[in-house]
Amino acid sequence: MHRHFILFKPYGYLSQFIYELKRKKKLLGELHDFPDGTMAIGRLDEDSEGLLLLTTDGKVSEQIRSKKVDKEYYVQVDGIITPEAIEELQNGVEIGFDGGKYKTKPCSAFIVTEIPDFGPRAKKIRDERHGPTSWASITVNEGKFRQVRKMTAAVGFPTLRLVRVRIGNVYLQNLKAGEVIEVPDFKLENETN
Repeated sequence: MHRHFILFKPYGYLSQFIYELKRKKKLLGELHDFPDGTMAIGRLDEDSEGLLLLTTDGKVSEQIRSKKVDKEYYVQVDGIITPEAIEELQNGVEIGFDGGKYKTKPCSAFIVTEIPDFGPRAKKIRDERHGPTSWASITVNEGKFRQVRKMTAAVGFPTLRLVRVRIGNVYLQNLKAGEVIEVPDFKLENETN
């Protein structure tokens, strides 16, 4: 029987179980007693947080990665993001990728007015005295390297904190950083299909 897990990956952890290089890194196995053969489906950067799916079933991992599944991120940005910036994000922006330029696909984006309660981040973000911050939601179904961070920077609002809240129709729910729940399966159909 394969097993499947939903995790709120905290800031400062790699999305993997083994790290071969010399530097000491925080790995997923420190968060929970996962069974042998558990793998993360996709990844979140070390400095990103939020929803990560894990499974012992390589087929499930492959299915999810090969589909164009919507991934929704809540981003805290430097400054008060404007409707104009949101519109630019929705229409697609040019970012640097693989040494060239890449225009992101049109996506869903909106200003988040209620500050999400994700709890404090492991590393303090910065002091409010450095100016205001705001939150936005961005949903993409492509996963270029650090794409969401590059997108907000391209419209003039650098990302300070990035939390993935949804993959398909699997939500972060009320998990706190570092919490894991086991689920019978991932029902991942996009709601838009």
